Amino acid sequence: MNIDWIEIPGGTCLLGDQARAITVPTLLWTRTPITQAHLGDDPRERRPITRVDHPTADHIARRLGGRLPRSVEWEWMASGSERRVWPWGNASWGPELANLRDSGYEDTTDVAEHPEGATPHGMLDVAGNIWEWTASSTMGDGYVIRGGSYASPPLYARCTFLNSAPAELRSPGIGFRVVREL
Repeated sequence: MNIDWIEIPGGTCLLGDQARAITVPTLLWTRTPITQAHLGDDPRERRPITRVDHPTADHIARRLGGRLPRSVEWEWMASGSERRVWPWGNASWGPELANLRDSGYEDTTDVAEHPEGATPHGMLDVAGNIWEWTASSTMGDGYVIRGGSYASPPLYARCTFLNSAPAELRSPGIGFRVVREL
């Protein structure tokens, strides 16, 4: 399966609840989190790769010709210049929009399962299904993760919500997507 790259124009991200202004470059993004089909391991497997620690996710991203996004880049991609509450807009979450707790699933789903939850640029699975590793480190050898997972309450899938995980964690609820510099 070929990787579908989407160009997200750069701009000034008003990061987080404090709306700190940070310039973000124009980047190419994988439309979905990385799957086994993207890596050629199983062309039918369109669920996100999980159980990868941060160093492994970083290595795969580089092997694919890119890198993991920084947390601010992820938020810009998810919320856009209009500072959407959710990747799809400001309408509240419903199970047709993202795989989150109480959506009827108890595991990851196909990365294209929730097209109604796409961003205006067509990015899929930004909210729910899996948390996504970023390149932004935290204190204590951790990294910021974004987006919430299938086990997360809807609050965790808001565009400004961030969490962290130890770099060595291999969780069934954490995966990644890749960005490329132009």
